[in-house]
Amino acid sequence: MKKTIRQVTFELLRKLGVTTVFGNPGSTEETFLKDFPSDFRYIQTLHESSAVAAADGYAQGMRKVAMVNVHTSAGLSNAMSNILTAYMNRTPLIITAGNQTREMLLMEPWLTNIEPETLPKPWVKWSYQPVRAEDVPAAFMRAYAMALQPPAGPVFLSIPLDDWDKETQMTMPTVRSVSERIGYDPLRLQEFATALSNAENPVLIYGSAIARGQGWDVAIQLAEKINVPVWSAPASERPPFPEDHPLYAGGLPFATKPLSEKLKGHDLAIVVGAPVFRYYPYVAGSYIPDGMRLLHITDDPIEAGRAPVGDSLLSDAVLALEGLHQLVMPRKMAKTVVKQPHGMAPHSTAETQNTSEILSASQLFRALREVSPEDTVLVEESPSNLGELHHEWPITLPDSFYTFASGSLGWNLPASVGIALAERDSGRHRPVMAIIGDGSMQYSIQGLWSAAQHNLPIVFVIPKNNEYAILKSFAVLEKTPGVPGLDIPNLDIVALGKGYGCSAVRAQTVDEVKKACQEAFNRNGPTVIEVPILPSIPPLI
Repeated sequence: MKKTIRQVTFELLRKLGVTTVFGNPGSTEETFLKDFPSDFRYIQTLHESSAVAAADGYAQGMRKVAMVNVHTSAGLSNAMSNILTAYMNRTPLIITAGNQTREMLLMEPWLTNIEPETLPKPWVKWSYQPVRAEDVPAAFMRAYAMALQPPAGPVFLSIPLDDWDKETQMTMPTVRSVSERIGYDPLRLQEFATALSNAENPVLIYGSAIARGQGWDVAIQLAEKINVPVWSAPASERPPFPEDHPLYAGGLPFATKPLSEKLKGHDLAIVVGAPVFRYYPYVAGSYIPDGMRLLHITDDPIEAGRAPVGDSLLSDAVLALEGLHQLVMPRKMAKTVVKQPHGMAPHSTAETQNTSEILSASQLFRALREVSPEDTVLVEESPSNLGELHHEWPITLPDSFYTFASGSLGWNLPASVGIALAERDSGRHRPVMAIIGDGSMQYSIQGLWSAAQHNLPIVFVIPKNNEYAILKSFAVLEKTPGVPGLDIPNLDIVALGKGYGCSAVRAQTVDEVKKACQEAFNRNGPTVIEVPILPSIPPLI
């Protein structure tokens, strides 16, 4: 008996456990979505970028592949900022889009994705439009395998809209499994372990791959065995190490010279599960201090290839840590580790006396930490307040902090929707709090609607400083006075929250913040809490 391409594809997706689809429907996708199976779930968003971010958060929370459906070239273009973030987050996503009917592709009608394989590059691992309708199911199997294989990431399929109803005698493709971890070269790892054991003053630099691989325990064991400081790699989107641990030194700066200065005095640094290094503001200087050797462990050959310094080893980060823990020699504690503040570059988080009636960022974050349950999952997109947040709310539990690896605003709000769905589907039911700046919020504000539609108990806290403070910091660094568009007055966050179906309130004092949070944690559905805070321009160096 013949089946349609749609039926065969849905059979495959069932076998793969990919039964939740995030999307914003379009005309070229309706042939895929028609007669949507009752055992599948469609998570509707109001914009394609929100669909990708929500799927990203869900995939990270569930540690599985998630699927996104966007609208031909227009929707794919809308989604690109968060496809970029998913790629840098190393999140396995299958992103699909319709295309115009095959019979019309040659004449490039309205809304045709003219070069579907090209459009999402370079921010997908694989991009493909099947040559025949019969190839669609097998393309999904390949996409699934490609998304999972290290380094994990998004893949893209373009499907002409008339393919889905084509009948075929082909059976469902063979379901294949792929390895999600790369093993290390034992000789190379022994060299790294010997160097680490023989160094006089080594340092560990941990990255987000440790968190993605559930490697906190072995990361702690290695650090404690050799008793050396642990830095978080610059701009880590997932904390790789508990921030209250006595060996934790803080987050490394985001610029060349200040990062190198932080590592002075060390003769060896080993970077595990992070790039070498993630920079943004250009501050000229040497990559590493004189007299220091750098070793780099990553599962990404491209990441290893582009590193400007260091000797590399291709390996799953957690496997490598387990191997190093067995091979290195223990050492006594050399000196007390002094924890440094987080930030793009080092700057003090010491709070000056606040005589204003408006809360400082530190006061707000301190109140939030005091009133939030210990296992709260924190999602952050408030870049100008990053130092204050980590100071007042150190991350002490694995899988309890998420942010974007790309720096492209608009990921975290809809991602919190996917994260909260994962908390519900997994049965963990941890509370989710998203701290999103009033400027960042506007990039994907429609994600509030999805949170409300699915009755997700997310607490959205919006520190409102009426400006793009992080851009004012860059204006100081780059010596660019008089830049327009850095102030954003007259935003009514409460009205916006209510307009998308959320409970919403303005809190202006510590007591009001705590009361609003307590009520939000006890409420079904999302809550938006607007909190005016003192504007500040953090130094970048």
